[in-house]
Amino acid sequence: MLAKITAKNQLTLPKSLTQAVGATEYFDVEARGGQLILTPVRIQRGDAVRAKLAELDLTEDDMAAAVAWARALVPAVVNEPAAVYDLKASKPKKATTKKAKPKA
Repeated sequence: MLAKITAKNQLTLPKSLTQAVGATEYFDVEARGGQLILTPVRIQRGDAVRAKLAELDLTEDDMAAAVAWARALVPAVVNEPAAVYDLKASKPKKATTKKAKPKA
């Protein structure tokens, strides 16, 4: 199917395609091999997450242990270089001068 992108980079998806993936408000967008891949994302509310945690019988201690475990897998970033800004590269502002009005 053909879809047109607007001047504001907005894309309207054909109704038949959106119906095929079900009701969704958000899409994960990825560029892969010169193609755009749209994957429907269903945003879950906090109540749904809490209900799932209760269903799995997970406690706060379980969650804290899981977070500690995940953080141990990723080495901490130490001595990250500070951002460097090249202030000379910016364009200087143009000076404005008022033209003198001729005296009558």
